[in-house]
Amino acid sequence: MRPIREAGRNVIDWRLIETHFKDLMRVIVSIREGAISSVLLLKRLRSGSRRNATYTAFREVGKVIRTVQLLRYLSDTPLRARVTAATNKVEAFNGFSDWVRFGQHGTVAANDPVEQEKDVKFTSLLANLVIFHNTLDIADVVRELQAEGQAVDPLDLAQVSPYLTEHIKRFGECSTHELGITPDAYDTRLDVDFSMLGADEAAA
Repeated sequence: MRPIREAGRNVIDWRLIETHFKDLMRVIVSIREGAISSVLLLKRLRSGSRRNATYTAFREVGKVIRTVQLLRYLSDTPLRARVTAATNKVEAFNGFSDWVRFGQHGTVAANDPVEQEKDVKFTSLLANLVIFHNTLDIADVVRELQAEGQAVDPLDLAQVSPYLTEHIKRFGECSTHELGITPDAYDTRLDVDFSMLGADEAAA
């Protein structure tokens, strides 16, 4: 008789999931109905996690989900392209944020959690302000090109990143005399048809 292979680190314990399936469903329904918060539930499950069968069963379900997603990623070429594009965008933003936050080589020096949170939030705010400024500049250039009679291809424009740094004087003068001046309203309309980009994503 062929011996039953015991569940190990890389083997999903289907029996455990089957045995505690009702418990798993009961927990999911409780969260969905708002009877218990997910944070509180995780704290309860993690207490003595090695002895908590429900926690262990949820870990096995997590293995199933990760395996399915990995198989989808390996077999679906358009999905891999979307994941790669999204990853590149995240990495580009992180690199841009590091460029903006050049002080102390990007290291959070304070041990105070409050000061650390301020550091992260202010860095994100500053990065978003520069991105917004870059976006307005790009829109102005597009309008100038259109005014000169040049056609702007939305596919080309979609390749332009707002994480531009060459024109930003990071170590330049910091003037405060214009802080009280209300800027003119910016034009939010751009006469470029981006609908074809959405059609390409839907087709993918």
